[in-house]
Amino acid sequence: MLNSRNGIQTTHVGSLPRPDDLIEANRAREAGEGNEAGFQQTLRKSVHDIVRQQKNTGVTIPNDGEFGKSMGQRVNYRAWVMYVYARLGGLTPLGTSSSGALTKKSQPGDLVLRAIAERRDRIRFKGAYSDPESGVYMGPGAMTLMRPACTEPVKYTGQAAIAADIANFKDALKANGYKEGFMTAVAPGSASRIVNHYYKTDEEFMFAVADAMREEYKAIVDAGLILQLDDPAIAENWDSIDPEPSVAAYKKFTMRRVEALNHAIRGLPEDRIRFHLCWGSWHGPHTTDLPMKDIIDVMFRIKAQGYTFEAANARHEHEWSVWKEHKLPAGKIIIPGIVGHATNVVEHPELVAERIVRFANVVGKENVIASTDCGLGGRIHPEIAWAKLEALSQGAKLATKQLWSKGAKKAAKKAPAKKSAKRSAKKAKRR
Repeated sequence: MLNSRNGIQTTHVGSLPRPDDLIEANRAREAGEGNEAGFQQTLRKSVHDIVRQQKNTGVTIPNDGEFGKSMGQRVNYRAWVMYVYARLGGLTPLGTSSSGALTKKSQPGDLVLRAIAERRDRIRFKGAYSDPESGVYMGPGAMTLMRPACTEPVKYTGQAAIAADIANFKDALKANGYKEGFMTAVAPGSASRIVNHYYKTDEEFMFAVADAMREEYKAIVDAGLILQLDDPAIAENWDSIDPEPSVAAYKKFTMRRVEALNHAIRGLPEDRIRFHLCWGSWHGPHTTDLPMKDIIDVMFRIKAQGYTFEAANARHEHEWSVWKEHKLPAGKIIIPGIVGHATNVVEHPELVAERIVRFANVVGKENVIASTDCGLGGRIHPEIAWAKLEALSQGAKLATKQLWSKGAKKAAKKAPAKKSAKRSAKKAKRR
């Protein structure tokens, strides 16, 4: 995996704005209209175009925009997970439902995920979430997702789809002179948040999903691409549990999801995997987000080299300081959100540089890759999304200049001496 040894690398979390012709092609395909050959041609061209656009914008570690994950309307927060239900056998459509989650309240030792509309943040701000003009709109059908139920043994059936995604992306990478790119896939903990009618327990179902999804994960890594595992469930589930559990109980609940994920990627090289942590990232108050300090040690248990997480929005930007207390394990890389989709205001390149330098001064400049909070596609206007990525690239160049300047090198050399002096003073006191 590329690191920032010679300058700050830039990337993003995955979803990029779809062109109108691809959105229409997806809509038609989902409705059973049009022809498959025409759709695949549109998809291939769109992937080539989006990789070229990333190159022109200054993104150094690109992806395919998640264009292989169907998005049939411009505002869409669900494509990152909904795609997988077309790639898993053993599922039966339920029709419209409130996310398929159970609605009973949790008890000590028995934590249960509530339906989307029953999440604690949505209950507290019910008026705002139900008002289409409040600014928290999540697109058509956001509160009534078309998720299936598991009714038979789960198996992976997406071989043709992932093969096409990989081929399209690798062709585009080569055409644009990129040596490395990443591809996203949903993690078992998030993919299994649907009704289970077949397995004895939801945990058994989750591990079955892990076994099935391993085929997709392995295909991406075997193709020479970086695998990014998207798993909002690790942090976001906190908001879905009512009443609010203890942090200890939640960590225990979440560790089983981490174990399922590690089971799915067993034997795959850690240096070809990055993990994405977020808190759902919808436009909302997010007052019930779990603090980063309470989940960072759980995140470290995931067998990946890189960790991407929200750090640019008003609810989580202050948490950069958490990295002062929690040492980054050797050989790991952080990929913090430096620009975000939570606001339409485009971050100034100098603010971008300031945020990058903050992290670099704590964990080491070579261990920081500048990114976005979450996906941009389907969440903010395309013009704003690209302006934010351009600001990210400009800010990364400013940060590189600051961090690799002669003055920065001198300061870095002096730092160990100061620490040694402090240690000597402490030893003298003890004597």
